[in-house]
Amino acid sequence: MVAVRGDGWTGMGCEEWRDYGSIRRRLDQGADPEAWSGGRPLHRAAVFGSPDVVAELARRVADVDALENGTTALWEAVVSRRPDNARALAAAGADPWRPLIGGWSAGRLSLAGPTPDLFALSEGERGLTAAERALAQEGSRLITALGDIYYEGTGLACVAGIHAEEAIRRLAGKPATTEELDVLLAAPHEYDPDEALRIVGVTTVPGGCVITQPWGYAPTAPGVLTRLSVGTVCYGMYANPKSGNQGSIVRDKTIEGWDLHPGGGPNLDDTPDEVLVSYLYDCNPVAYSCDRVGLRLTDARAVVGPPDTWVELPWRDYWEEWKNWEL
Repeated sequence: MVAVRGDGWTGMGCEEWRDYGSIRRRLDQGADPEAWSGGRPLHRAAVFGSPDVVAELARRVADVDALENGTTALWEAVVSRRPDNARALAAAGADPWRPLIGGWSAGRLSLAGPTPDLFALSEGERGLTAAERALAQEGSRLITALGDIYYEGTGLACVAGIHAEEAIRRLAGKPATTEELDVLLAAPHEYDPDEALRIVGVTTVPGGCVITQPWGYAPTAPGVLTRLSVGTVCYGMYANPKSGNQGSIVRDKTIEGWDLHPGGGPNLDDTPDEVLVSYLYDCNPVAYSCDRVGLRLTDARAVVGPPDTWVELPWRDYWEEWKNWEL
């Protein structure tokens, strides 16, 4: 047998977790089925691996329901939409109904997803409430309505309860001139950066309106969100190409949350409602942002354009002056 160094998983890439022969060979040569780069191989395989790899690792671990960061491998398979891996884990003895984050079990969470028949409902286990079913149905509808859109580099402000005209009034915006707009839309990243950040699209949608900037973060600036949020609530999202999706919640001029991670999946400290919504919109930050303030978009136009109106914002320091502005 060839000696292994460390835990035996050195050099593993995502693709190799689907290679049964390679995984079996590593295990036979002494790779640790309980440890991988500070985590657990079974959790990694549940997300990136194939069912036969999952079954092989599940056969070799001491506890198929062992926790990593508060969740089981079965939970990770369900959240990652890997039903075949989830079935392999259940067949190996994993418990679908073990309560985990926010009191949710992997089995109950799966009832709200694309494979609600993944596990047989055990006696005494409760299904979804009417409200939870409604959230799941709306999540599926909204994701389908938005479709597979390109949003990297886009800034959004999703605003509840006001239409585009009111949003423009609150921002003191004016229609963008056609000539300048045509140049900007043709090559936004070649346009003067300061000028480009002043142009946003505004669109009325069911439930409120969306302010979009496909090339920048301006809609998420505090001075923009606080103005828009008077008497209502906004969710801001910037798909930062360098650091990932950044979210914020502003309610009636007060910032309630900042540096959030829309579309990032459930977190350990989430409430039961947050767990469900984060699961429904995992890897769908735009849909998550819309849902958080009750916007019911029927297509992606408000996000990717063309919007109802292209608007030029006044010159202001939207990152500082919001602290002292007056209505």
